[in-house]
Amino acid sequence: QVQLVESGGGLVQAGGSLRLSCAASGRTFNTDFMGWFRQAPGKEREFVAATTWDGGSISYADSVKGRFTISRDNAKATVYLQMNSLKPEDTAVYYCAAQLLPARPLSPRNMDYWGTGTLVTVSS
Repeated sequence: QVQLVESGGGLVQAGGSLRLSCAASGRTFNTDFMGWFRQAPGKEREFVAATTWDGGSISYADSVKGRFTISRDNAKATVYLQMNSLKPEDTAVYYCAAQLLPARPLSPRNMDYWGTGTLVTVSS
């Protein structure tokens, strides 16, 4: 089992920044990708960004490229999502997720563990 706990959400004005954290515990050595997904009201959950623990593979959704940065601290088993130049359309509940080996395409259906989510609200 892998436990994921997100933090760092909140209310921010458009153009502002937030940093989300995801602390992982349990059998993290079996995980390959750690990712962030988001779900806005009335919409499906969508991929935002992901990284392997060694940083050798990092991926971003087109909608956040150049604005969001995913990083990790292996010693703390924590993954971060730095979000800059936030837009109202970034408003959503952000979820941390982990994928066990072997690697599969990064879609919600292929993630094996989920956190409970943290709300990000961007006001215009």
